[in-house]
Amino acid sequence: MLTTEAKFTVLYEEPFWIGILERRSGQRYEVCKVTFGAEPKTAEIYDFYITQGKKLAFGSADEETAVVEKRINPKRRQRQAKKEVSACGIGTKAQQALQAQREQLKTERKQLTKEQKEAEAKRRFQLRQAKKQQKHRGH
Repeated sequence: MLTTEAKFTVLYEEPFWIGILERRSGQRYEVCKVTFGAEPKTAEIYDFYITQGKKLAFGSADEETAVVEKRINPKRRQRQAKKEVSACGIGTKAQQALQAQREQLKTERKQLTKEQKEAEAKRRFQLRQAKKQQKHRGH
């Protein structure tokens, strides 16, 4: 049986409130960052997840680094959550996954920009060549 866990962390990063949605399904670990304007209420977060949940772009971490957690006592889990929030805000694995997603998008964007520049340079070269031929065509 395949189980899916989701964890939504909301925190304040100057000047916006952001939400980190972590999703674990079997050995697969995915993360997504959502930016809110003002501080969202619990009902607004729930409504956002219900309406926009399928449209979110998740980036995945390496599958071998994903760790399956065993069942933990609820009081211990509550203490751990309190410690995580007070210490560093979001988990380092989520930060790494988001950074990897940003880097991947950055390389894709660079590649697309390079292709567009090359196509534009080729088009201008062809235009210059046609203009040269037009000049030397004769009267």
